[in-house]
Parts: sequence; C-alpha cells; structure tokens
Amino acid sequence: MLKEVPMEAKREINKRKMVGRVIKDKMDKTVVVEVEKFLKHPKYHKFIKRKLRYKAHDENNSSKTGDRVLIVETRPMSKDKRWLVKQVVRHEELFLVKNEVAHDSGEI
Repeated sequence: MLKEVPMEAKREINKRKMVGRVIKDKMDKTVVVEVEKFLKHPKYHKFIKRKLRYKAHDENNSSKTGDRVLIVETRPMSKDKRWLVKQVVRHEELFLVKNEVAHDSGEI
C-alpha cells in the first residue's frame, strides 16, 4: 500500500537547498550568492558565522544585487556553476521602498 510519488518530486528529494543574498550580478545568466551559516565550535562551544559564495544559474537575469534567493543544487553547468536560482525570496529594493513609505506614513 505504498503511495506513488510523482517523478518530479523524486528528483527534488536529494537536492540541497540554501537561501542566500546575491552579491554580484554582472555576468550574463549567472549570479554570485553568499550563504551565511552559524556553526558551533566543537571545543569552545562558541557560535561562528561562516560565509560561502556560490555561482548560480539565473536564466532570466531576474535577481539583482541585494536580493534574497533560494538556490538548488543541479548538474554542473560550467567549471564553477552547480547551483540554480529557484526563486527570488525578497527583492531588496522593493522591500526598502515599502519600509520607507510605511515609516513616512506612520504605519510602523
């Protein structure tokens, strides 16, 4: 009595997903995404912030510098690109403008 899982869902199970900030978007269809991780030091038990940069494929050039994006592991597309921009979580410019308008109108 096992449920049938669609083929697309099977492909998504083993892929790593990360959320990071776009640092550079000067290349065509490629962005550099910086992901922050908090790790606990094994001996001193202090939390350490680690930053890693990944090159990700952005087919439509939809993400800009400062945006938060969800990247998913994919097949190698070039020497350095092994990630794909799945979606833009938050556009930074739009978010800042909305906060500024809300602050000026007294909503916050």
